[in-house]
Order: sequence, then C-alpha cells, then structure tokens
Amino acid sequence: MRNQLTRQDIAEMEAEIEHRRIDVRKELLEDVKTARAHGDLSENFEYYAAKKAKNQNESRIRYLERMIRTAEVIDDKTAADEAGVGKTVRIRVEEDGSEEQYKLVTTMRGDSLKGLISIESPLGKALLGHRAGERITVRVSSDYSYDAQILSVENTGVTADDKIREF
Repeated sequence: MRNQLTRQDIAEMEAEIEHRRIDVRKELLEDVKTARAHGDLSENFEYYAAKKAKNQNESRIRYLERMIRTAEVIDDKTAADEAGVGKTVRIRVEEDGSEEQYKLVTTMRGDSLKGLISIESPLGKALLGHRAGERITVRVSSDYSYDAQILSVENTGVTADDKIREF
C-alpha cells in the first residue's frame, strides 16, 4: 500500500531534504574533516561521532525521498462536519465511557502520544467521513474491536505543532 500524504506534507519533506543537503551536509562534512585532523582514528571518538551524524543525515534524506517517491497524494474531500485530515475529533469509548480527543493526520505526522492519529490506523480509518453523533466500530485486530460515539468534529487544520515525524 502506498503511503498517503498531502501536498503540504510533501512540500515540508522537500524543504527538509533541501536543508539537509545544503546546510546540514556541509556542516557534518566539516565536522568529519576536523575530527579526522585530530590524529589517530582508532581512538578518535569525535571522528566516529561525526561519521555517525553524517550517515544519519544521509539516511534521513534517503528516507524522505523514498516516502515522497512512493506517496499517494490525497486531498481532504470531507465536508466541514465530517472527520478527515486536519480535523480534531472527540469521541466517547462505549466500553468504559471515557472521552478522548484526537487530530486526524497523515502517517508522516502521526504521534499517538500527542493525540495525532494517522488516517491509516484502525481508529483513523473508522473515523474518516463520519459526523458528530454517529457511532463507529474500531477494528483493532481480527480478535478485538470496540465501539465509540463521535461527540464532535472540529476543523483545526494542520499546524506547525503537527511536525513531520523523524523515523
């Protein structure tokens, strides 16, 4: 399955790639040269740390390029009152009566600890296109599912706090 990204996701990823290629790569190569100049490489921690940082930067560039190359560009075509990308949804879980709030985002922005839920996750898939007052069933696995009621849908949009994930 292709990863679903918005045009905004792709633009931010392309900007990060450019920054890493032009600014970060140059700094890290300079760090490697400086550390190499300190002499004996067999016991030169600075050299190994600089090489590791350089390799991590190159790995991040390749990762972002692959994500863009394999992306399916999506547009949120949900109505203003329907759950979709960039919308904050409050639900009541029927099992225990707890209320939870999540913002629906693309996979590259997902961070469940911050309440950012991917539209490709079981909860995200269950919420997409539904309105306040509707009941949904979240299928977590073939053995487990739970029911929830949507209490509200608010169009909060993707903000600067909803950053592209590292790895």
